Amino acid sequence: MSLLTLKDGARLYYEVHGKGPAVVFAHGLGGNHMSWWQQVPALMPHYTCVAFAHRGFAPSQDPAGMPDPARYADDLEALLDHLKLDEIRFVGQSMGGWTGLGFALRHPKRVRAMVLSATIGTANPELLPGTTARERAQWEEWARGEHARLAAAGVAPATGDRMAREQPQLYHLYQLIGRLAANFDREAVRKRLWASRVVPPEALATLDFPVLCLGGAEDVVINPALVCALAGALPKGRYESFPETGHSLYFQRAEHFNSLLLQFLSASK
Repeated sequence: MSLLTLKDGARLYYEVHGKGPAVVFAHGLGGNHMSWWQQVPALMPHYTCVAFAHRGFAPSQDPAGMPDPARYADDLEALLDHLKLDEIRFVGQSMGGWTGLGFALRHPKRVRAMVLSATIGTANPELLPGTTARERAQWEEWARGEHARLAAAGVAPATGDRMAREQPQLYHLYQLIGRLAANFDREAVRKRLWASRVVPPEALATLDFPVLCLGGAEDVVINPALVCALAGALPKGRYESFPETGHSLYFQRAEHFNSLLLQFLSASK
């Protein structure tokens, strides 16, 4: 449980648990290092688990006040160098996919395997094979309607109404973590994330390590068809769908998520 001071004065909070090959967890826009409370205990008997909070997400700090996703890959590199980790397995949720893909494209030899949950990271959605412009537009229209419906009901899109209805304790905990983690304009950060989705399929094709892409069938934040398309654009990509699950599948369906995670990572040892 430590703070790493970066060159620009930002400070990254991180925790290291367990022993074995290193697995690094990168959270989404609605969380921080605590988001992985169901994954770290499941993996730490077999792996060294590194969970950190992105810059600006408490208890990490950013002197700019508004975190810039363009710095996330550099931040991860600085953290790994600090911990003397030459090779990692990476697990990223939503926004964490920007961190993971950004780092992997710069340092592919340092990534042994990757899990991308409810994310396409920096990949250009319009260039991913497997979806049409019409299909993407139809999903966007549906998602806008769902966002409006959830907002009227006071339900967070990142959890969805199924978690709120069926797992109220988990829903409450997710909300608490989110309120603790960030006190800036998240929509402004989301716009920066969306604007950075520019990586073409040719660049993705250079990532020659196993990647497990996971999508929630009821996700209203990231189109699961795009997550499936991302898997198809990666040389060793694989897609798994979570039925009756929203955007935060690692939180909502932790038992199944952890089972897939352990199976997939064991093959990379």
